[in-house]
Amino acid sequence: MKTIIIGNGAAGLSAVRSFRKYDSASPITIISKEGGDAYSRVLLPYILRGKLPYDKLFLPYAKELRRLGVEYIEGEVLSLDEKAGIISLTGEETLTYDNLLIASGSSALWPPVKGIEQPGIYHLWTRRDLDSLMEEFRTKKEVLIIGSGFVSLQAAWSARSIGLGVTLVEIADRLMPLVLDTRASAIMAEQMERFGVEVHTSTITEELKKDGGRFFIKLKDKEPVKADFIIVGAGVGANIGFLKGSGVEYGRTIPVDSRMRTNISNIYAAGDAAAGPSAFGDEHVTHALWPTAVEMGAVAGANMAGKDIAYGGSLNMNVTQMFNVTVASMGKFNDADIDDSYTYDAEAGHGYCKLCYKNGFIVGICLVGTSEAVSLFGKLRPVIRKHLSVKCPPAKMDTFLNVRLFEK
Repeated sequence: MKTIIIGNGAAGLSAVRSFRKYDSASPITIISKEGGDAYSRVLLPYILRGKLPYDKLFLPYAKELRRLGVEYIEGEVLSLDEKAGIISLTGEETLTYDNLLIASGSSALWPPVKGIEQPGIYHLWTRRDLDSLMEEFRTKKEVLIIGSGFVSLQAAWSARSIGLGVTLVEIADRLMPLVLDTRASAIMAEQMERFGVEVHTSTITEELKKDGGRFFIKLKDKEPVKADFIIVGAGVGANIGFLKGSGVEYGRTIPVDSRMRTNISNIYAAGDAAAGPSAFGDEHVTHALWPTAVEMGAVAGANMAGKDIAYGGSLNMNVTQMFNVTVASMGKFNDADIDDSYTYDAEAGHGYCKLCYKNGFIVGICLVGTSEAVSLFGKLRPVIRKHLSVKCPPAKMDTFLNVRLFEK
């Protein structure tokens, strides 16, 4: 059985390792559009900030490919003929497969802003982006950041940590709307402003112009701002354009079942390109997160090797440190999605930490506070995924960490 994996990121490499646990002989081919050694996308901001040396960007287990008997091809997949079991690459090359895993990841999107695609405007999503921004950080003084997701805020922190002037513009009414609740977002905005970031929420960027070598940024209903370069973090889109004309069902991403199978029995999908089951019982959800990609890839790899393993469902979890606070969330934490919540007293020394409930179960947590409080996330993850009930709402952090509070 010949297996082809499109993509050598977290999902693809996880699939290889899982496949080889059960099948040590069947041929595997990995196709990488980006080329070069596999690296960790989540470490890009840390390299940019100088927190880690450049060589730490690369994934150690990517070097295992040769030992695991994997053929590696640098190229772009252009089309898929699922009936014939053939994929076409650049250079008119074609490959046949018995099993196919689409782990092609995602690419950063350009928002609909006039003048957005011109020199001096970057994403922070690839190694090439990192290399370009490292030069800008060395030579420029002021940056505009569009968007306020994790990548954008990490970019802002990286810039401030070396003394660059930073202006951040977010179209939503709060920072990190997919990661923090309203109160946590306000706390984060205040913290960023203490560190000298000019924050604009509920703000539309209308046009980007070059004026004497600098950018002149027109904002709707606000005074314009200037910057030497711009970083855009306005979301990502799955790399699945090659599926056009094939029989694989897809929308923004590819729906898969609990075995990571698409509507075609020998074609699987995992990672940012896939929409699979969630820990809350959703049938098709996309969580563009590194741990989710690793989990989905492992399930796909095992099943392509002949096993029958079901995925327990993805659970969104984000944790990072920036602007001298730990920012984290997991599960459901917005008021519209929960029945009740318990907020820890900030005087306890953990910062803002909200524990969320629905139908008597813990369903999420949101934090802007200390790194010590993150230990709570590790204990909560299995509680949420296994739907353990809560005996009583905790009054103290130390009490809550006692696992005896939970029962099946």
